[in-house]
Amino acid sequence: MNINEALNILNLSGSVTKADIAKAYKRLAVKYHPDKNPTGAEMMKIINAAYEMLKNLDLEEIKHTDQENAYNYAEVLEEVIREVLKMHGVIIEICGNWIWLSGETRQYKEQIKALGCLWASKKKQWYFRPAEHKSSRHKAWDMDKIRSHYGSEILKGNSFLNLNDFQKTTLPAAA
Repeated sequence: MNINEALNILNLSGSVTKADIAKAYKRLAVKYHPDKNPTGAEMMKIINAAYEMLKNLDLEEIKHTDQENAYNYAEVLEEVIREVLKMHGVIIEICGNWIWLSGETRQYKEQIKALGCLWASKKKQWYFRPAEHKSSRHKAWDMDKIRSHYGSEILKGNSFLNLNDFQKTTLPAAA
């Protein structure tokens, strides 16, 4: 995750201070608290990663270097997760700030495409990623390398209404 991506997750643009970052984090922590929001547990993992990355920078002021493409990635991501959770048999895997979808996706193909997800033919999975990751250069990494580099959280569930039945498996990111 780079600085612009982390700022987009926290919905910050322009020049920001550590205090601005802390305020944005607290606002999102309240909004996506797992007791208040069905997608909260998944969202907080991504928000925490962005916050940790930004607060550990040794800068007094942090600037979004791509103002034209600043957007609220957390809201976009929440909508995708919320809709996918409604899809019976679809497995969500969060790696960094990307979402990978596997399992019984065939019957939901058109819905998944409508959410902005793309098909990775070599991995045989759908993925959703931040807009700033569009690139003509891409790394041909397999899922094992992606998981070891960015960490992984796999959510296995059957319905949106039964979030307490999800099984979670967490793999740490590489050091």
